[in-house]
Amino acid sequence: MILVRDGDVAKLGLLFERHHGKLFNFLVRITDRRDVGEDLVQDVFFRILKYRHTFRGDAPFTAWMYQLGRNAAADHFRKWKEDPVPHEAMESNKSPEPTASDMLEHMEKNSLLHLALSRLPIEKREVLVLSRFQGMKYEEISTILNCPVGTVKARVHFALKELRDIYLNLSEEAVL
Repeated sequence: MILVRDGDVAKLGLLFERHHGKLFNFLVRITDRRDVGEDLVQDVFFRILKYRHTFRGDAPFTAWMYQLGRNAAADHFRKWKEDPVPHEAMESNKSPEPTASDMLEHMEKNSLLHLALSRLPIEKREVLVLSRFQGMKYEEISTILNCPVGTVKARVHFALKELRDIYLNLSEEAVL
């Protein structure tokens, strides 16, 4: 990114190749829509090019990129004044030879988890996506969110608690 900042914009393609997949996954889970996630990835890389001169290099490039991603998602929600609506099934890991009933049960649980995640406020969903789906360390998340590590830990704790409550309520509703 230092090279891009200093004028070698051809290196932006290399950054895109390295990071667009994880950024896309993050944005899809935040917006709950693949089409919006694709658009926002493009927007983020446009912003990287446009604001390259503001990259200082004192924090990792990925933290700066995710911050731009958060800003792009926030702009999207402000522009469209929408909350993410459950739209797509979450990807799942398949066991070697699941039975039909195992597959159905897994799909139902996955669907409930996805629905519960989509009902979390965006701030809570964000920390869970970064920590659980993107596999980021709390230190990285604290850089992205511009807050202390302890605050990130607390946010994750409360987000998981709320996610569990929502999931259990949805599970009870599904049984009725």
